Amino acid sequence: MYYTQNEKILQVGEEKIIVGIDVGSEKHYARAFDWRGMEYSKKAYVFTNDAEGFAGFFEWITGIMEKSGKE
Repeated sequence: MYYTQNEKILQVGEEKIIVGIDVGSEKHYARAFDWRGMEYSKKAYVFTNDAEGFAGFFEWITGIMEKSGKE
């Protein structure tokens, strides 16, 4: 679906968490932010490119969601 830049920005509200992931072949780095750009963790979360790594990433982001009360 095609959205203009303003429509994309309007989709991000106070109740959302924005997750950025730097994808690598073996390791990935993730950071989580609120709608104002404030970071939820001091360091990037590093996870491997396998089922165990993605399970750990899911636990990390779920924990941030629960602590912050965001989606």
